[in-house]
Amino acid sequence: MAIRMPRIIKKSSTSGDVPKGHFAVYVGEKQKKRSVIPISFLSQPLFQDLLSQAEEEFGFNHSMGGVTIPCSEDVFIDLTSRLNKI
Repeated sequence: MAIRMPRIIKKSSTSGDVPKGHFAVYVGEKQKKRSVIPISFLSQPLFQDLLSQAEEEFGFNHSMGGVTIPCSEDVFIDLTSRLNKI
């Protein structure tokens, strides 16, 4: 039996493969993993809270071309799964 990840999280390896209407974020405590998520999340209060924390901790200028989110990958997957249901 396979484990399905939420549709909203698309792992990718290069900065040029972000589809229109999405943006790249880096998530994880030690090793950052890149995820591509819909820009519609920007209007969600839960995601805005994460962005505020990201700005305080890292700023918005990431050397790899995306925003670094200061939370564990599990927490991020849980949050994005909930946002996908809204």
